[in-house]
Amino acid sequence: MQQLLDMDTTPFTDKIIAEYIWVGGSGIDLRSKSRTISKPVEDPSELPKWNYDGSSTGQAPGEDSEVILYPQAIFKDPFRGGNNILVICDTYTPQGEPIPTNKRHMAAQIFSDPKVTSQVPWFGIEQEYTLMQRDVNWPLGWPVGGYPGPQGPYYCAVGSDKSFGRDISDAHYKACLYAGIEISGTNGEVMPGQWEYQVGPSVGIDAGDHIWASRYILERITEQAGVVLTLDPKPIQGDWNGAGCHTNYSTLSMREDGGFDVIKKAILNLSLRHDLHIAAYGEGNERRLTGLHETASISDFSWGVANRGCSIRVGRETEAKGKGYLEDRRPASNMDPYTVTALLAETTILWEPTLEAEALAAKKLALKV
Repeated sequence: MQQLLDMDTTPFTDKIIAEYIWVGGSGIDLRSKSRTISKPVEDPSELPKWNYDGSSTGQAPGEDSEVILYPQAIFKDPFRGGNNILVICDTYTPQGEPIPTNKRHMAAQIFSDPKVTSQVPWFGIEQEYTLMQRDVNWPLGWPVGGYPGPQGPYYCAVGSDKSFGRDISDAHYKACLYAGIEISGTNGEVMPGQWEYQVGPSVGIDAGDHIWASRYILERITEQAGVVLTLDPKPIQGDWNGAGCHTNYSTLSMREDGGFDVIKKAILNLSLRHDLHIAAYGEGNERRLTGLHETASISDFSWGVANRGCSIRVGRETEAKGKGYLEDRRPASNMDPYTVTALLAETTILWEPTLEAEALAAKKLALKV
């Protein structure tokens, strides 16, 4: 079986396998299916649209179940190798209307706005995740029905009694590099059995495409390892860290001289739309954003320099240089990256509050803009 799985078909045929990938009805589940393409391709526009049974994914009624897949981004397939590809798709009705779970369509509209494109928005996304034992729904490395020692020795740790799942993390890292995903690092997290990887800097819509592709690859690797991946923002209740998807963000103006003032203005805007962002930042996030375990309270907006207990963190280097980026620490591990990145761009570039609202927010946050 392994010999067949590893077989390189390149010397015998020009045909390739394209794995079409899309987001399912829950908004977080990934689905995929394969088709043969007559020759290697370099751009999504060379690929045909396809369809699937939306009634089986919770995305269409049984009497009108066809949903159309539009290829949008291509990555090399680390599982099949050769010229085979992974294809990130978004989803439409046969009439060409985006279905409700198609968050990419809305994000693409925002990122194509001239005001947004001129600001070249960069994103660096820190995806945390937890590895679970398959049959007992308990974190990898934890005694079944019991608990490991308290948090402290597990973050960025080494050793069989402190690090659980490094083989999965390393396999994922290399697979993402092979695929062409802009993965920039990985580390063990605070809770044992929990890991993080970072994707970016990515520009605009690419950030969402690369996160979804990286999640798909991680799902496939854990499938092969017999381990369950969860993006639940608080998989274990109690004195254990939750799982977030911290989103680092900057615009061209933030990265240029005087950018710290632009960052402060962005923080004002974000404070005024806190509830809107929280509503879009992941299901179950209220279990994570408690004000404990390196989080801010879900009901309060805050910002600070080097403070990981705030909604928005600004790094010491950004403060010292007077330019750089901000970190939105509110998104949960199960957030939709299209939604979060597009909302950050919309709120900080396109949306303008009233002068009165801005003045009140500045006073509340002790910000001089």
